[in-house]
Formats: sequence, C-alpha cells, structure tokens
Amino acid sequence: MALMLGPSCRRHAGRVLAISKPSAWNSRSFATEVPSPAEEFDVVIVGGGPAGLALATALDIGAWAHVDGSRVAKLEDMQVWDGLSDARIEFSASELRTLSGSGRVQQIAHMTENLNLQRGLLRRLSDFPSVKLLDNVKVDGIKAEEADNGGWPTLKLSDGKTLRARLLVGADGFNSPVKKYAGIRTYGWAYDTHAVVGTMFHSPPFPGTPRTAYQRFLPTGPIAFLPLSDTAASLVWSTKPHLAAALKAAHPDVLRKMINAAFRLPDVSMKVLYDVLQDTKSQVTPEEIAETIRWREDSHGIAPLSSLSSVEAEGSAAVGGYGGEADMPPLVTAIQPGSVAGFPLRLSHAEVYVGEGAGARTALVGDAAHTVHPLAGQGLNMGLADVQALSKCIENAVQLGADIGSRTALLPYPRARYFENHKLLSATDKLHKLYGTSFPPVVWARSVGLEVINELESVKSVLMMNAGSSEPSNAGRGSDASPLWDVAAAGVEGVSRAVHSVEAVARGVGNLGMALIQEARRK
Repeated sequence: MALMLGPSCRRHAGRVLAISKPSAWNSRSFATEVPSPAEEFDVVIVGGGPAGLALATALDIGAWAHVDGSRVAKLEDMQVWDGLSDARIEFSASELRTLSGSGRVQQIAHMTENLNLQRGLLRRLSDFPSVKLLDNVKVDGIKAEEADNGGWPTLKLSDGKTLRARLLVGADGFNSPVKKYAGIRTYGWAYDTHAVVGTMFHSPPFPGTPRTAYQRFLPTGPIAFLPLSDTAASLVWSTKPHLAAALKAAHPDVLRKMINAAFRLPDVSMKVLYDVLQDTKSQVTPEEIAETIRWREDSHGIAPLSSLSSVEAEGSAAVGGYGGEADMPPLVTAIQPGSVAGFPLRLSHAEVYVGEGAGARTALVGDAAHTVHPLAGQGLNMGLADVQALSKCIENAVQLGADIGSRTALLPYPRARYFENHKLLSATDKLHKLYGTSFPPVVWARSVGLEVINELESVKSVLMMNAGSSEPSNAGRGSDASPLWDVAAAGVEGVSRAVHSVEAVARGVGNLGMALIQEARRK
C-alpha cells in the first residue's frame, strides 16, 4: 500500500518522541547501562512528522485503524502526459488485477492528507505508555558521552530537560540537528524549481467513475491533481521560482483558473498566461485571466464544453475526468483558504544512514536521510520503508539481547535501504531533467518511449507495484518485484543517456539535422 500525502501539513521540528523499554522487551536485557541524572530512554526520535511517528508506532501495531477513513482516497487510475507532445501513459488498478490473476488489487495507492496520517499515528501512540511525546520543544544541543563503545547521545531541550538515548534517530528533515551532530555529510543539489501546493475543490464524479490522479509535464515543471475525496484534491505544481511566487500571490480565483488552464492549454498559450500573471503594473484580476484564457482557447480552436475548455464550461459537472472524458481532471471550482504554500525542491542523499565514532548511536530516516523531487510521489513511501527496516533491526537486537544502539545492530538498516533509495533518487532526478527541456529531439525521444511503455502492461504493473500497490515486504519492497524495479530504474537511466546522445548529435549537425528530424515526425 502506498501513501501519497496532500499538502495540509505542518513541520514538527519542535517534536521529540522518547521511548523507554516497553513490556515486550522486559524478557531481554540490554548490553549498556550507564547511570545518569538525565532522563534515560532506549530510543529518542527527533522529529514528529510521519516518519518519526511511524517509527514510534513501529509501523505494524494498528495505527492505520486510527486514520480518518473518510479523508483517505483509493487511487484507481492515473493519467500522465507530456505537455508538449501530448504523449500519454495510463496506469490502472485493473491491469494489476489482470497480472496477479486475482481480483484483490483494488487501488494503485492511497491518498490522504499529512495531517490526517499524523493524527492517526498520534492517537495510536496514546495507547502506549512507554512512548513519551515532548511537543513544542527544540533541541538546543546534542553531545556524546565518552565511552569506548560509543557514548550515549545526550540532548538538551529548550524546556530545560536533558535526555540520554541508547539510540538517537533523526527524523527531523533536511536540516537535521541529529545529522549535524553525527557529522554525516550530504550530497546533492538544489533544483531551479519550487513546488506550489494547496487543496482544491471540484464537482463530484459520476457514479462508477474510477478515482483518477492526473499529472502533466510542462516545460517549467509537472503539475499534479491528486484526489483526496469525491470533491477535493491536492495540488502539487512544480515550476520556476518566479512563477511559483506569482501563483502563491495570486487571487484564489486566478490561481484556480491557472490550474485548469495548465492541464489543458498548449505551452505557447501557457507562456502568455505566465506573462499576464507576472505583470508588475497591477495584480491580474480573475476577469482578466479568464478573458486571456478564452482568447487563447479560441486561437487553438478549442470548442466550448469540450474537455479542453476551462472557461466557457466552468462549473459544469459534465467536463473533465470525473464527468465523462477521462483524459482531463475535473475543473477546479475553489481553493481552500489558507492551504496554498510553497517550498524549494532539491535532491539530497546522506553519505551514510548510521553514525559512527563521535556520532555513534545515531540513525537517519526519511527526509533527514534523503529528499526527492515530488514528481513520482515517493518521498513518504521511502521514509516509511526506512522506518520498517530500522524497526526490524531494533526488533532483532531486542530478541538477541543485543545493544540496540550498537553499530552491529544497526548495519542491516542501511544495507536494506541505501541502494534502494539511491536508485529511486537517481531515476526521479533523471526524469526531472528529461522533462525539463523543450529541445525537439528530446521531446520526440521521450514521447516515443512513453507511448511504448504505455503498451507494455507488465512493465506498467511493475512500476505500479513499486509505487506501492503491492503489500510491502523485504524492507518495503516486494522481493519478487525488486529485480524488475532494477530493470525499470536502469531503463530510465538508459533512456536519459540516449536522449543526451540524441541532443548532442542533433546540435552537432545543426539546422539540417533538426529539419530532417522534424520532417520525419511529420511523415
């Protein structure tokens, strides 16, 4: 099962979870006992987002039952297409049922808001007295005791408390204090891209319509429509920083009209809308942006009431994927007040997940260990897979009576997760670069590749299983699907290398080469 989070989230950098030895561990003793006036805990987790809370609940103790089911959407279909060529790929849960030979697969993934998931995890935590939640506090400092086998980390909190941890886990985001304390370096780079997120409202679907997610790759970045319920969806629009700033500052009615147009209008018209949006003389009004969109639709011969029209048919339930034609999302009718936000995007990967030396007895999970472009919707799933692998290490150490903070006990965690995360980070980064260009030979190559993959149901099923449609095993990924994921990831890298070769050759032959390629496409 995959979880893809909506934007209604708050960062909990000021949340610490401290876990003392629960009753299930009482039959085993730990290898290290050091007296201290500070409060001692077996595991201290800095960061109370989904990854930190999931680790505190150890993933498999029933937290999902505490999540509000009315705010969880089963994703049954996904439409992804190129904003320049309109090459399209469709993912459907029915293809998974065909491949598995059973009718048990009912969704590609689950969509829910970050806040909903966190509430469910917090409700479940309240059932466990061994977990102590320290909210609205900051970590003022971390230092290590001197010991031959790695001293316990000691945390100084903003409320004056001092905690000692046999194992300190950083689930505290990219700028992780735990990572800094452990001396773990990170490699990566910032994208020239910001994400604009928000919650959108739209007309309800017709009965029997599959709940569908939509993503269109524009030259400035992908825009995604991710359903949260029958009448609400999450927006994730990755675009250039100056456009992101203009979208966030725009009137809500201007923003929703821009969203509807971004899924429908050709790139040449979107460029016109961007110019209107960024007019520094005065803030564009909803009437002005609507008139510009109507003019651009007329110039392209887009008929009113068609699935490509976003103005004349506005408010009609008969337009868009939830109305009748499944190739476009339903028209956005409103933006939830206060839900629009933005943040810069980057790729980052910690050199190691487990500290050593002066930074011993530490481990990183989630965004503290890696950050990824949201185009594949896999950031949360990567973090939960980290948590599953780390909790298994802790469980094994407890069963053996070993020290849960020792390097020996923790090493199976990075062995299970580091390369798996690296593959997904690499593939996502290459997809971002692949769709970030409008160079014609590259557009042609990626479009052909996308349409070929769309005809290969087995390959699409592998991609869906690894996006979370199958039940997790082997640290978050089905063991039988893992080799196929390797093939899929290698395929993305191969396509990327081929595209770069095409680009280099085309530029070398100049205009003649371009003319020949364009002529071949016309034929």
